[in-house]
Amino acid sequence: MPKSIEDVVLKDTPEEVYRNPFLVEAMKNLDMKETQGGGIRKIFNFQRQRFFPMPDYDLIDGKFKVTITGKLLNEDFARILIKNPSLTLEDILMLDKVQKQKSVSGDEFKYLKKLKLIEGRKNNIYLSAKVIEPINDEELKAEYIANKSFDDNHFKDMIVGYLKKFGKTKRSALVNLVIPKLSAILSDVQKKKKLDNFLLSLRTSGKIKTAGYGVWVLT
Repeated sequence: MPKSIEDVVLKDTPEEVYRNPFLVEAMKNLDMKETQGGGIRKIFNFQRQRFFPMPDYDLIDGKFKVTITGKLLNEDFARILIKNPSLTLEDILMLDKVQKQKSVSGDEFKYLKKLKLIEGRKNNIYLSAKVIEPINDEELKAEYIANKSFDDNHFKDMIVGYLKKFGKTKRSALVNLVIPKLSAILSDVQKKKKLDNFLLSLRTSGKIKTAGYGVWVLT
């Protein structure tokens, strides 16, 4: 377990000592885990891309707990991220403290105040997207929807519904059906992997089966 999440996220410096280094190395070589510490930073960046709150990590008495919020808490937070794509991850972590009403240091308060991203006094501060150039709410909605993905069952239902209506279907048609609707924060490789997972899950559950190379049909 890392001693400091901030060091892992901001300095990209994972722990060098692990309780079972042989197991860690084996899992890494088999692509069963991220490079040490890389998964933590990736989670923060995924939340950032979707304008969601940053993950909360608690390292207490040798126990490790992480809380990930899958929704917007504060629209001003999302507006600030959309309007200021050059904000660093460190900046966003400070803003995240404000939206969660956590205390910030004196230096953090002065820094965010200088950037005109917060208003209020030290003991009562709040995010202020209003003091920067306002953006259209429709822009916020469009950005949010593009980065938000529906749950997996939604896409599996789409596949089953398509096969029910059109019968035998090539994988290329399912690519055109599903991939454009997946979250914009996913890479092309990740989107294709998602589709593979949907097909595998549906086949394992007995709902669909292959009918020749690259062709799918309902069971």
